[in-house]
Amino acid sequence: MNRQVFALAVSIAASAAFVVPARAQTSVTLYGVIDEGINYTNNAGRGHVYELASGLAQGSRWGLRGFEELGGGLKAIFQLENGFDLNSGRLEQGGRLFGRQAFVGLSSVPYGTLTFGRQYDSVVDYLAQTTANGSWAGELFSHPYDNDNTDNTFRLDNTVKYTSPSIGGFQFGGTYSFSNDTGFANNRAYSFGGQYAYGGLLVAAAYLQADNPGNGSNGAITANDAGFVATRMRVFGGGMTYTFGPATAGFVYSNSNYLDPTGNGYLGIAPLVPLVPVTPPGVLLNSLKYQNFEVNGKYQISPMLFVGAQYVYTMETHDASNGGVKPRIHTFGLMADYNLSKRTDVYLQGEYQQLTGDSTLSILDYAFIPGTQSPSSTSKQVVVRAAIRHKF
Repeated sequence: MNRQVFALAVSIAASAAFVVPARAQTSVTLYGVIDEGINYTNNAGRGHVYELASGLAQGSRWGLRGFEELGGGLKAIFQLENGFDLNSGRLEQGGRLFGRQAFVGLSSVPYGTLTFGRQYDSVVDYLAQTTANGSWAGELFSHPYDNDNTDNTFRLDNTVKYTSPSIGGFQFGGTYSFSNDTGFANNRAYSFGGQYAYGGLLVAAAYLQADNPGNGSNGAITANDAGFVATRMRVFGGGMTYTFGPATAGFVYSNSNYLDPTGNGYLGIAPLVPLVPVTPPGVLLNSLKYQNFEVNGKYQISPMLFVGAQYVYTMETHDASNGGVKPRIHTFGLMADYNLSKRTDVYLQGEYQQLTGDSTLSILDYAFIPGTQSPSSTSKQVVVRAAIRHKF
């Protein structure tokens, strides 16, 4: 028995001798965000609604990220990130276990990072940070239907991504997402973007194109993950922010073009169901285009408190087989956030949207703020949110 105990002790000591150096070269971190609040929407399908809603300023999530030192400045890296609804416990992002991010790759300080898996596109990586919704405000401050994906409505599956190191304040990157289909271009996507940062100035731009997004379950943007379902999607834009003292001001332009759109994830319309159900039979929607002009500002009143504001002017071009119309959408947002600690804060948000100009004779004539239950029954909609957020 004594010999067995001694042998076990030697085995444990030998194992520990190998584990200690490994810990010095390897790191795995568990992290997360829980965002929960009460929303009031004045009109969500002909009636007002009070509701508990999770993950609007930031999506509620938990994840694992880690690296292993391989020598010579090279690291193996990975990240697995789950999105969930706090009130129901359901998985988000179409029911995926790691729907927010799931990738593995290599990182080098002088050469950049190359990763493989389910990842963000270049619009999210570069352009979104100059918007209010993509930096400090979240989903309620998105552009209409998040038409430019600056709020990360969808991710890219089957994706290879490269991100350069920062070179004199300049950084760039791009993605290519395989269709995994015998039709090589069927539901593939690619994007690229870049940014320049100097002092308080940040300038960024990005481009994204997807062929047949939302069609099928095995491409770059699948049916249960898409914003718009269309024959082709093109998004490009540029933005800038400037921080001076406690204040930050920003301006963003984005252009989104959908060819032959047939559905929208926010509206709960399944693929191949006409996007314009009240349009006379036989009328087809050839294209849908959005141009978004955003100004935003944030002021850090104290280390614990900031206030922010946003205005977005959206020019919509609705081109159908029976003619084209050009509605206009005005969106206003206000937010105040107070830190109770380094990890916990409370915030108050308000968002107002109004449609003006031409009628499309479709559901798109009704105001809809992303994050609310459903479109208004009129051209106006208001939502107010009070919430708490905890990071770990």
